[in-house]
Amino acid sequence: MADFRQQILRGTLDLLVLQAVRAKPAHGYAIARWVEGATGDALRIEDGSLYPALYRLEERGLIEAEWRLTDDRRRAKYYTLTAAGRKRLREETASWTKYARAIFAALDIPITVQPAGA
Repeated sequence: MADFRQQILRGTLDLLVLQAVRAKPAHGYAIARWVEGATGDALRIEDGSLYPALYRLEERGLIEAEWRLTDDRRRAKYYTLTAAGRKRLREETASWTKYARAIFAALDIPITVQPAGA
């Protein structure tokens, strides 16, 4: 069960990172803050999870990295979505949307109604 949960969390994190850099390049700290804000602080991303995800996505060619100066003149790696990353983001968004709708549909079934085939 732990491996399954780890895969779900990893896939979710990857999807959220791709979404975070969809509109414009961002550095790791900004990506983590975006995820927290976008999820109403329900999800907090620790450095130990974020940076391996960024490296993994970069290795797969889904994001590109470039060193730049932040607004406060510090050097940081900025991540940008690639064409392959945009394609993966569309695919994963569609997949997660379908999955979430299916789960919500199952949760909305009244307890007295038996699922089909039961």
